[in-house]
Amino acid sequence: MAPAVAWLLLLGAGLFEVGFTTCLRFADGFRHPGWTAGFFICAALSFLLLERAARTIPLSTAYAVWVGIGAAGTALLGILFFREPAEWPRLLLLTILVASIIGLKLVSSG
Repeated sequence: MAPAVAWLLLLGAGLFEVGFTTCLRFADGFRHPGWTAGFFICAALSFLLLERAARTIPLSTAYAVWVGIGAAGTALLGILFFREPAEWPRLLLLTILVASIIGLKLVSSG
């Protein structure tokens, strides 16, 4: 697979990770069938895309980027939609996290 395609798959995997964490917030102990289904669908797609991307991108890099996209995306959704704190230290650390993800992409051989 072409490296550009692998990176797009990894981006998709990270976005589905944001999807499953968001669904988890609303699943309420898996008592809400729609949100529970969304959680399992997003989780399955996230892991499938991560596995496919890791066939081309080194696993350690793919995993770190996947976690980073999920963590940053989930934190940003929390700030934008769930009234989570947006103090400057938190925003600075999120910026460093995103910069680290970009850095891993730039130095990756895959």
